[in-house]
Amino acid sequence: MKKSKLSLLLVLSLVLSMFLAACSGGDKNEGKDKNEGKNNAGTEEQLADEQVLNVLESAEIPAMDSVMAEDTMAFTTLNATNEGLYRLDPDQKVIPGVAEDMPTYNADKTVLTIKLKKDTKWSNGDPVTAHDFVYAWQRAINPDTASPYGPYFMMGKIKNATEIVEKKAKLEDLGIKAVDDYTLEITLVRALPYIESYLAFQLFYPQNQKFVEAQGADYAKDAAHVLYNGPFKMTKWDGPTATEWVLEKNETYWNAKDVTLTKINFNVSKDPQASANAFTAGEADITPKLAQAAILSQYEGTDELLRYVEPSIWWLKMNEKNPALKNVNIRKAIALSTDKKALVEDVLANGSVPADYLVPKGFSFLDGKDFRDTAGTYLKTDKEKAKQLWEKGLAELGVKEIAFTYVGQDTETAKTTDAFIKDQLEKNLPGLKLTIESVPFKIRIDRENKFDYDLLMGGWGPDYADPMTYMDLWVTDGGQNNMDYSNPEFDKAIKAASEDLAAKPQERWKTLQDAEKLLLEDDAAIAPLYQRAVNILINPKVKGFAHHAFGGDYSYQWIKITK
Repeated sequence: MKKSKLSLLLVLSLVLSMFLAACSGGDKNEGKDKNEGKNNAGTEEQLADEQVLNVLESAEIPAMDSVMAEDTMAFTTLNATNEGLYRLDPDQKVIPGVAEDMPTYNADKTVLTIKLKKDTKWSNGDPVTAHDFVYAWQRAINPDTASPYGPYFMMGKIKNATEIVEKKAKLEDLGIKAVDDYTLEITLVRALPYIESYLAFQLFYPQNQKFVEAQGADYAKDAAHVLYNGPFKMTKWDGPTATEWVLEKNETYWNAKDVTLTKINFNVSKDPQASANAFTAGEADITPKLAQAAILSQYEGTDELLRYVEPSIWWLKMNEKNPALKNVNIRKAIALSTDKKALVEDVLANGSVPADYLVPKGFSFLDGKDFRDTAGTYLKTDKEKAKQLWEKGLAELGVKEIAFTYVGQDTETAKTTDAFIKDQLEKNLPGLKLTIESVPFKIRIDRENKFDYDLLMGGWGPDYADPMTYMDLWVTDGGQNNMDYSNPEFDKAIKAASEDLAAKPQERWKTLQDAEKLLLEDDAAIAPLYQRAVNILINPKVKGFAHHAFGGDYSYQWIKITK
């Protein structure tokens, strides 16, 4: 494998859209018959003399502060450079990280006691202690920090988190306590059936208080202003606009003996064809997620193409601060107008599937049954009905035409997808005029957070192993709602599934399914489009690559490069 910097290859346009927060993946063997063993860390083949990996990514890293991170690039990089109590292994199982073992519980499973390993260190040599977790969690829930994920993740789950956000309790009242340097006690509002996968998420990583406070406003602005306690440390990263960065093996990591890679070079490649060209030329070992059929067709049937359907859903968000989008008939018309089958087969052509649902297929199971097996399908494409509802909505608003601003990303795949949707909506909804604004990923997040759009192409991958990771996005004034949607009945259902029904799994399941129907069929709050398939090119000499269902997209620590 060549170790070129890729400078000349990477003067590029943009690639596959990335989604807010979060974390994509799927069963490691799903849909990859010709790629068996890709996630198997073990290999009997002879190792290459140099264990250096060259990776292309489709976007820059917006943040390296685990408390402020809110996107898949940040979560994936944090997953490589830092470690929380738990992490996912290549088989999607939750395994101990800094924790010595899995939690012990009190009788009603609301109090967790977790013992920490005593040989975990920060990259500056400081020990990682229980106090580092307490500090990070308190910083995440502190209203002054304005963490995008802290309140969303903790309120209603961690004791006193809601009260702290509402300034009715002090930070030290948060339900996490250092019993001693290496013992944590976590108190929940109520038992959470998904607590162990929940604690594996990057928001809950520790932070070294002395270091963070010493850096002040410079904390996490570049590689030199972050500490690392994970398999790798970042030795080059000039901040959120950097298009290349470097990770090197972290010799202070507690399990460094089992990390084979010595270095990972990352470059941002935003053009799918250029990424494929770099891969073919031997300049890259792993590409970004590719979507173009013309590119993928060149690799069909080879051991270089890894394909799997991940549990991420893509949708149109409709900002109800716009009076026209407060009208349910207008929203339903938009949701019914796009030919999803044509979108996935003719535009994306990458194995993605139409989504007439919110909670993805193949992700959530109860007693061996998929959430989707007993749930309905909603907002299937129906262009005639869409036109009728559109005309009804226009009449209710007393207008004949509507103009919307549609915010998408500036990747080539996103531009193609957005152009198709614009054509579908304008063709099927007479009087609609869409102006597409294609912006970089970080700006798209910012505009979403600020409600600065009418329609927005967005999506979500799960943050933990439960349908709630999709459902509670839409509660009134929720931290990830950002479209002014509100329905008291929906809020009531989510509250019940979060609180009263925690010990009644079957009833809870049904309540969440009913809430999904309310959100989509009754309210058309969002317009689901497709469940995404991932296609990436991987050098067959790279063994042990692991992709995940939630949290960071990938893990690199089990990779070994063979001759």
